[in-house]
Amino acid sequence: METKNIMIVGVGGQGSLLASKLLGRLLLTKGYDTKVSEVHGMSQRGGSVVTYVRFGDKVYSPIIDEGQADFIVSFELMEAARYTSFLKPGGRIITNQQQINPMPVITGAADYPDHLDAIMERVGLNVDAIDALALAEEAGSPKAVNLVLMGRLSRYFEDLTEEDWQEAITHSVPEKYLELNRKAFHLGRNA
Repeated sequence: METKNIMIVGVGGQGSLLASKLLGRLLLTKGYDTKVSEVHGMSQRGGSVVTYVRFGDKVYSPIIDEGQADFIVSFELMEAARYTSFLKPGGRIITNQQQINPMPVITGAADYPDHLDAIMERVGLNVDAIDALALAEEAGSPKAVNLVLMGRLSRYFEDLTEEDWQEAITHSVPEKYLELNRKAFHLGRNA
């Protein structure tokens, strides 16, 4: 199998690291050679966080270069736009429509661009944008955006069943949050 590449991007504190670990666990249990690489950036200050997940028959490097990502899963619109150069032709962006203002916007030095999802579509990118925050809140916690996005991503993996994903959730999430995260995943998958 040709190596597949998934970038998970967001802002520190959104749960992107849990999402990448869950995805890595799932792919390993299905027999793929899997590499997960975390690039924390300024995560403790709300800065950009990037995780690479690569899988296939044999994966030699954990790093994804520009033009190689089959999927970019983004927890925030501007982060999706920031990493579009990493998407390969025909790749797909799965993004939360939430907007988190970076420091230049907070201080008034810049404006948050309007309609980033529509702009990305106009330039020919495949964008699957959902209100993952609203779905996470429906599941019971705004912190479940990560599982909503994993649910959405799961729609594009026909060889992995919902049961496969649920098993990975069971082994990745503390038991007291299990039902909430299962519900968030289900809402994202079926949105």
